[in-house]
Amino acid sequence: MTNHDKPASGIAYKQQDTQYFEKRGLRRHAGPWSLWALGVGAVISGHYSGWNLGLASGGWGGMVIATVIIAIMYLGLTFCIAEMSPALPHTGAAYSFARSSMGPWGGFVTGLCENVEYVLTPAVIVFFIGAYLGGIFETGPAFQPVWWLLGYIVFVGLNIVGVELSFKVTLSVTLLALAVLLVFWFSAFTHLDFSTWALNIAPGGGELEGGHGPFLPMGIGGALAAMPFAVWLFLAIEQLPLAAEESVDPRRDMPRGILLGITTLIVSAAMILFLNPSVVGVGAYALGQSGEPLLDGFKAIYGSGTAKFLSLLAIIGLIASFHTIIFAQGRQIYSLSRAGYFPTFLSVTHGTRKTPHVAMISGAIMGMVIMLICFFAFGMQEGSAVIGGTLLNMAVFGAMCSYIAQAASFILLRKHHAHIERPYRSPFGNPGAWATIVIALVTIYFQLSDGTYRIGVIGVAAWLAVGILYFALVGRHRLILSPEEEFAMEQRDQQRSAGGTDRAAKP
Repeated sequence: MTNHDKPASGIAYKQQDTQYFEKRGLRRHAGPWSLWALGVGAVISGHYSGWNLGLASGGWGGMVIATVIIAIMYLGLTFCIAEMSPALPHTGAAYSFARSSMGPWGGFVTGLCENVEYVLTPAVIVFFIGAYLGGIFETGPAFQPVWWLLGYIVFVGLNIVGVELSFKVTLSVTLLALAVLLVFWFSAFTHLDFSTWALNIAPGGGELEGGHGPFLPMGIGGALAAMPFAVWLFLAIEQLPLAAEESVDPRRDMPRGILLGITTLIVSAAMILFLNPSVVGVGAYALGQSGEPLLDGFKAIYGSGTAKFLSLLAIIGLIASFHTIIFAQGRQIYSLSRAGYFPTFLSVTHGTRKTPHVAMISGAIMGMVIMLICFFAFGMQEGSAVIGGTLLNMAVFGAMCSYIAQAASFILLRKHHAHIERPYRSPFGNPGAWATIVIALVTIYFQLSDGTYRIGVIGVAAWLAVGILYFALVGRHRLILSPEEEFAMEQRDQQRSAGGTDRAAKP
């Protein structure tokens, strides 16, 4: 037992032999296009549904302003990550960045916030997948848990089979999801009446017959209130660094994958935001209350007679995001477990396939249990509303907290660890990181101002409280010198050594 950090923070490390890490090995496979698909695929379901609810808060113009602001936040975040991930190429990602810049407690709390996002987001997505499948196959509401279970079994299974298959499926479903969007974009261009339909929300939020309404029907306050919904156009792009130890050349490919991904998403977000509400027969008012905005657009163009076929198309984006976030969920739990923050059995990888199967299965079970509790405790109808609303809000809140921590890590790493080799440097520097922090805080404020969002925030607070209690009582005494921990301690020792040299050199 070693006690490197114990005098300052009560942290104790246990030195493990090579056998420990052999049982937790990963296999390198991903190139820049696999990483691009991992990032875009995780987000793409948000272009199919979810974003549109912001139209009810701010109207079309308000949603545009909200999307621009949130895009700025994600640009700041992704450029920070593009610099940090090749400099700290470990599976830990957000936890790793915060561990090197803010110590074990900072790393754990950041990882715990991200854990909320990656456990709950796939649960919400599989809930929507179940809703679509229920409509296609005409199964009743009571059958929904069966769809959820089947979704987890199939896509956790695909991720367990091997990283090669996992990335092939990721690339395939991401390209297919983008192809569906492309079909919609080209189809919509011949069925547009922007002023009549996109601007059909009256001041105060009612429907305006004939359209030609104001750009900001709810004022600038409505635009700011739409920000949490605009997050769904980009949420989870930040998961890319979790594949660092499965990337062939993370120092070169990780920045490329991240920046290609955010560029793709910005273009897609702009197209869907302009086209979907402008389709004749749809409109911003109806989309602001719809659970299936892309499907509504397809039905308006091709007719409702093809509804089941169009539903199958619309489900592709959900499948792409579900599959890729299951991948991220497993790596996120794996990294915290390998370092001892979570129980170490969670980080054992498959003996031959080298995938973190225990972490993925455990995360899936946790998400499924939470959904079943909501479904049966609140009843089928109210329970569905809790899963589709409250759990979604919890995932967004956890994400915002992790974004703030990652941007702060970027600033601190530049300040205190300037000596770390950085294969890529963010052109936005610290101002980009500060923009991320400020916009994330504003988004949280508007989450707290909404009663539905506040329930989710309370849920995340309880999640964090349980995790922090476990770490305080157990986890901090059982940490392991994983790659993330060793790197962080080496940088700390170099910083202290450099500080001592500087002091000795002074007259």
